[in-house]
Amino acid sequence: MNCQQQENTAVSATYQRRVLHSAMMGLGLEGMDIMFFSFALSAIKTAFDITSSEAGLIATVTNIGMLVGGLIFGLMADKYGRVRVFTYTIFLFAIATALTACATNVYWVYILRFLAGVGGGGEFGIGMAMVADVYAPKERGRASSMVSIGGQAGSVAAALLAAYIIPWLGWRALFVIGIAPIFWIYFARKQLQETPVWLNARKKSSIEFVSIKRLFSTPTTTFTTLILMVMASVQVAGYFGLMIWLPTILQNQLGLTVTTSSLWMISTIFGMCVGMLVFGQIMDKLGEKYAFPCFLIAASIAVFLYVYVSNEVALLLGGMVVGFFVNGMSAGYGALISNHYPIVIRSTANNVIFNTGRAIGGLSPFAIGYFLDYYSMFVAMAFLATLYMISLLMIILLPKNTIDM
Repeated sequence: MNCQQQENTAVSATYQRRVLHSAMMGLGLEGMDIMFFSFALSAIKTAFDITSSEAGLIATVTNIGMLVGGLIFGLMADKYGRVRVFTYTIFLFAIATALTACATNVYWVYILRFLAGVGGGGEFGIGMAMVADVYAPKERGRASSMVSIGGQAGSVAAALLAAYIIPWLGWRALFVIGIAPIFWIYFARKQLQETPVWLNARKKSSIEFVSIKRLFSTPTTTFTTLILMVMASVQVAGYFGLMIWLPTILQNQLGLTVTTSSLWMISTIFGMCVGMLVFGQIMDKLGEKYAFPCFLIAASIAVFLYVYVSNEVALLLGGMVVGFFVNGMSAGYGALISNHYPIVIRSTANNVIFNTGRAIGGLSPFAIGYFLDYYSMFVAMAFLATLYMISLLMIILLPKNTIDM
C-alpha cells in the first residue's frame, strides 16, 4: 500500500481543526515557556548571584533536555499513541516550569529546566506528526505553517506577560503561570481521539517495529536523515544567531534605543508570520524542491545585506524581510520531515531530526560571537550566508520520497 492510499483514511473537517488547534496550542505553550526563561534570565542571575557562564549553562541544559525528550517521547508516541503522549509532554514542561518558581539555588534551576526541555522537546515532533496524520501531503505545508505561527504567538504572549508580571511580582510569579497548560490538557484528552491513520498503521506493524534504527534502515533513508539533520541545524543556527546577536550588532552600529529594539522585534516577528504563511502556500503548490531553495537563497542575501542598513526605517523594513525569509521557511520542516518517513515512525523522525538540529544549531551564537570578537561583522554574516548555501545544497541532494508508508 502506498503513502497516498494509506493516508486517505477519512477524517472530518472538525477533527482536522481540533488536531491543528491542539498542535498550535502545544507549540505556543512551549514557545511561551522558553521565552519566560529568556525574559527572566537577568533577574535569575541577580537572585542566585551567578556568572554569565553559569547562566548560559541553563540554556545548554534545556537544549540537552529537548534532545533527550525528543528521543524518548517520539518513540513513545509512535508506539503508544500520539494524543496520549502529547499530553504527557505538556504536563511535564508545565509542572517543571511552575516548580522553577520554587528553586532555591541555580542547581535546582538546572534540573527543572532540563525537565522542561525534556517535555518541550517531546512535544514538537508529536504535534507535527498529528497534523501530518490528518492532512494530505499537498496540504501539510499550510497546516505546518499554522502550527509554527502558534509558536510565535506563544513568544508574544510571554513578552507581554513578562513586561507586566516581572516588574510587579517578580520573576518567580512569571513561572507560576507555567502551570496553566495543565488545565488545557483536560480539554485535549476529552476532545481528541487517536488519529485514524496511526491506529490503522499500528494494526499492521508491531511495537518492536518502532525504533530509531528505522531512520537509518537503508542507505537512502540514512542519507535522507543526515541531510534533514543538516538542514534543521542550519535553520536553528540562523534563528538563534540572528535573534541573539543581530539586535546587539545593530545597537552598536546605529545606537538604537530600547524602544527601537522592541519595534525591531515586533517587525521581525511580523515578517516571520507572513513568511510562514507564504512558505506553506508555496510548498503545497510547487513542492519542497522549489520552496526551500527560493527562501534559502533569499535568506543568504538578506542576512548579508542587512548589516549595512543605515537608518531606522530601513532597519524596521529590513527586519521584516529578514524575518520573512530566514524564519518563514521554518514552518515547512514539520511537513518536510513527515513526508519522508512512514506513519509508524513519524513522531520519532520529527523529534530526533529537529532536536538534533537544536543541539547543533544552538551553538551558532558562540560561533558568531567568536567571529565578531576576533574577525569582523562581515565574517560573521558571511558565516550565516554560507550556512544557508550549505542547506541549499542539501535540499538539492535530498532524495525523492519513495518510502512505502
